[in-house]
Amino acid sequence: MTESPTSYVAAVEAAAAFLRDQTAVRPKVGIILGTGLGALADDIEVRDSIPYDAIPGFPVSTVETHAGRLLFGTLAGVDVVAMQGRFHLYEGYSPQQITFPVRVMKELGVGTLLVSNAAGGMNPLFRRGDLMLITDHINLQGVNPLIGPNVDAWGPRFPDMSDPYDRSLRALAEAVALEEGIKMQQGVYVVVTGPNLETRAEYRMLRQMGADVVGMSTVPEVIVARHMGLRCLAFSVITDECFPECLAPVELAEIVEAAGLAEPKMTAVMRGVVARIGQGA
Repeated sequence: MTESPTSYVAAVEAAAAFLRDQTAVRPKVGIILGTGLGALADDIEVRDSIPYDAIPGFPVSTVETHAGRLLFGTLAGVDVVAMQGRFHLYEGYSPQQITFPVRVMKELGVGTLLVSNAAGGMNPLFRRGDLMLITDHINLQGVNPLIGPNVDAWGPRFPDMSDPYDRSLRALAEAVALEEGIKMQQGVYVVVTGPNLETRAEYRMLRQMGADVVGMSTVPEVIVARHMGLRCLAFSVITDECFPECLAPVELAEIVEAAGLAEPKMTAVMRGVVARIGQGA
């Protein structure tokens, strides 16, 4: 933690207090929308939209595809708060800055966190545009947002991570996908720092480690969410096929385009899961 625990806690509480004054929405579900996946916001009945740079202590999105707004409203009749854009290590932020919004969401009363990201597919059975339900992850970023003095009021010094992605929520997602006729892959997400994409040798190594997709986000947020006792569910959209033997160069525009292909599927599953959470699931 780059600042003292006392000042960090105070910053989180100040941001939460500011947001309570800005909106009457009291969210139960938090949503983080990744690269090219911001249009889920169109499904949210937005009551209040607050730019990140207006929120005390909040980082600001520097990635061009991230809108940089915190949305308060309802999705499938459930009060939610959604991050339209997130933060990454490669932007120069610390792990504590990246996960600051998750701490704030918890202070606002959020009990469940839904996360999406764009990822490169390394499993040979996966294809560009597929949706993958994350069942587990591997952290290769070399840092952890829990490093430093622990805030006992937030969670334990050594949080268990044997099942970071809630089994009951995953079962809900599977049921929704089946009902909607959506093909949904499942697999392990490995996180790296980026911002460069991987070499052929790196893809080969990551696949041999047991990862199905690779990305540059999500894991820090999930670690902090689990530290604070939130239930987590996460999805990857496969934006490019990372097969070492036939690897082709890829550009951001292609990644965003592929995310757009899968976005309707992810939106349908997320909306269905939120609806069931609203029904007590």
